[in-house]
Amino acid sequence: MTSEITLFVNPTAGRGRGAHAAQPAASALRAAGFSVRTVLGENAGDALTRARAAVADGTGALIAVGGDGMAHLALQAVAGTRTPLGLVAVGTGNDLARALGLPVRDPAAAGRRIADALKGGELHDVDLGQVGDRWFGTVLASGFDSRVNDRGNRMRWPTGRFRYDLAMIAELAAFRPFPYRIRLDDGEVQEIEATLVAVGNGSSYGGGMRICPGADLTDGLFDITVVGDCGRATLLRVFPSVYRGTHVDHPKVTVHRAAKVEISAAGITGYADGEPLGPLPLTARCVPGAVRVAGL
Repeated sequence: MTSEITLFVNPTAGRGRGAHAAQPAASALRAAGFSVRTVLGENAGDALTRARAAVADGTGALIAVGGDGMAHLALQAVAGTRTPLGLVAVGTGNDLARALGLPVRDPAAAGRRIADALKGGELHDVDLGQVGDRWFGTVLASGFDSRVNDRGNRMRWPTGRFRYDLAMIAELAAFRPFPYRIRLDDGEVQEIEATLVAVGNGSSYGGGMRICPGADLTDGLFDITVVGDCGRATLLRVFPSVYRGTHVDHPKVTVHRAAKVEISAAGITGYADGEPLGPLPLTARCVPGAVRVAGL
């Protein structure tokens, strides 16, 4: 493996932590004998083009510095290749790094972990979800949570996570279950009323909400969590337990396992790794060993 590796940096991640995190991560990698170059990009599209060029040129690893959005972008460059992915997780959520057991908000430790893995050949293949030509590492969300995202993204004020808290309150006021059509693998189409459907390659989204607590990044299957046709009061009771993953014990919650899932519901957007994929219907496939990760 070449000693030249690429830092893929989001300078705005975590309210500026991305820019500050690149330096200690790069220092740790250089101290281990690697030559480090940095890719920024003028916008997401330009950054991805540059990252893909680095992979095509044979970089020894692509190391995403930022949050889940940056990790998601990096996956688009390395998925299906043998180029290792490293994560220096300094964003708001960092759910992919948590699922992989990697350091969070400690860029020097993350840099050392990646350097040790690259030098020692300790690289591990993990599964990814795929929707069309888009890859995701954690959760494909749809339903109530994606409606909250839609509303929060439209809001100009306030900034930060409080915007999504207000969006959740507004969505609760207009809350109703949605009519879904779901097909698992090649089974029968199921028509159900559901509050949300989450397709988990990883276990959590939204900064530690363990919506698919049993999801395993190496088993070739999704965990699909379906929250049924509950009312506002039930949703408010169940919601706090999502952080512990115990919501799956509620009678209104069911969990399925499948390698492919088709989901359809009118007026619902799908979000993967917190990034919008587009309106349903969507078909997601779990692709075993689609990305090689350094530092596990």
